[in-house]
Amino acid sequence: MAVSFKQAATLVAVSAMALSSTACTKVRGYQGYIADTVLVDGIQPGIDNRASVEKTLGRPTFGGQFDSSDWYYVSRQTRRYEFNRPKASDANVLRIRFDEAGNVITVNKSGLEKVASIDPVSDKTATLGKKRGFFEDLFGNIGQVGSVGQGGGTADNPE
Repeated sequence: MAVSFKQAATLVAVSAMALSSTACTKVRGYQGYIADTVLVDGIQPGIDNRASVEKTLGRPTFGGQFDSSDWYYVSRQTRRYEFNRPKASDANVLRIRFDEAGNVITVNKSGLEKVASIDPVSDKTATLGKKRGFFEDLFGNIGQVGSVGQGGGTADNPE
């Protein structure tokens, strides 16, 4: 069965359109803790403790950095087009604070409003001091350090 030029061109055009349309498809991602709202709402200050929270919600995403009395359950949803960086479309942070006896004091929920977006200005880090070029860095020590075996002195003036 022979394929005509017109049929081959149509097939190539349809294939190209199909492939290019997938590049415009939104890709959704989910990272972190999958929270059940009924279980999260069931955690009550003054009633629950560490053991009951762990049995209800599981192990936390991470504990407090400076104080072990905080547990965090973190998740985020992202959306992106193919070949682009993902952008957060939703974020959930559940913070549970315990007292010294291990009882729940507070349950705080926050979302995307607390997410900080960091955008570096350039790929160079500003430093204090003299600005030197590539060749100054490469050859800057020539003549600055004493010869081997002389301990930093010269032949005329040994140390």
